[in-house]
Amino acid sequence: MPDPLRLPAYQLITRPKAWQNCLAQLKDQPIIGIDLEANSMYAYRERVCLAQISIPHQDFIVDPVALPNLDGLGEILANPQQEKIFHSAEYDLILLKREYDWEINNLFDTMWAARILGYPRVGLASLLEEIYHVTLNKRYQRANWCHRPLTEPQLVYAQADTHFLIRLRQHLAEQLAQNNQTAEATEIFIEHSRVHPNNNEFNPDSFWSISGATRLPPSSQAVLKALHVYRNQEAQQRNQPLFKIFSDRTLLELARNLPHQQSDLRLIHGMSSGQIHRYGQTILRIIRENEKGPSPRRPRRQPRLPDDVVTRYEKLHNWRKERGIARGVESDVIMSREALWAFAHANPQTLAELEAVAALGPWRLKTYGADILQLLNEET
Repeated sequence: MPDPLRLPAYQLITRPKAWQNCLAQLKDQPIIGIDLEANSMYAYRERVCLAQISIPHQDFIVDPVALPNLDGLGEILANPQQEKIFHSAEYDLILLKREYDWEINNLFDTMWAARILGYPRVGLASLLEEIYHVTLNKRYQRANWCHRPLTEPQLVYAQADTHFLIRLRQHLAEQLAQNNQTAEATEIFIEHSRVHPNNNEFNPDSFWSISGATRLPPSSQAVLKALHVYRNQEAQQRNQPLFKIFSDRTLLELARNLPHQQSDLRLIHGMSSGQIHRYGQTILRIIRENEKGPSPRRPRRQPRLPDDVVTRYEKLHNWRKERGIARGVESDVIMSREALWAFAHANPQTLAELEAVAALGPWRLKTYGADILQLLNEET
């Protein structure tokens, strides 16, 4: 298949010796472009299925499915002397932290750089099209990247995700420097390099988060919880994502309608003949066993926030929105919601107190600190 991007030949890494040779080249590089492909649409717990790594004049496609490990990459990610370029790094960094317990130092995120500069479209494909008139193929965005063998078009697609990153980084870095925004960008990159993966252990009581669960009668809530637990067990056993077993809507309709016969299951939204064949008898048994059981205990409601905290947050939120509009950027480029809530709760009255909240880095403290203190000191 012809390559419309005319990319140079990539190097596919599937053997330990080739990986060691790749690492030897990476360790001497001051700037490295990285992207990951995972299989969240196809597995109970997603994993890293492919790692694309680019340096000047060479693109590597590293296959963690074929290799026994990726030992050595963690040290490169942690090395503060080597800049690592990602585009929209958060999900990839969470994957690396969760699967390998790796952390990153010296991040350059081209998506965040574009947001700081006020680009209206900040997806990688959009930026490459706008800046370089390069069109990326989006065909394989939802591919199962852990399925082997990978096709040649898939490998070219994967290569393109990092091939242009170093060039794009240089372009955006020059614009940041011209606009005196390098310090702001560096601060944001540091902030976004510190990821905190959520605990993804299954919680049986998480069924309450299904839309409509709280409006069901108590007997149906007991059934919904039991079906929620069953779906998780099946997904884990089959190594499939939850939605490929049943959707939330299907669980809700089963709990609401309480079918008692196989034929009734055909009337439930999302229940295919294959699902009825695989799961029907177990579903009916779960309904019989739980429809007269005790209602699950609802989780405690979070206490209502004090009015003065809410008022301070709203003032800060409106200020952030106005600053974003004035700069031509999204409001979270100014600062995060978490920072606004931290200031609303702490209500700092001096610069020292503001700094002690530890919600902002030095650039944003210097740039926005006086505005924040003025807002918080105003009479409501």
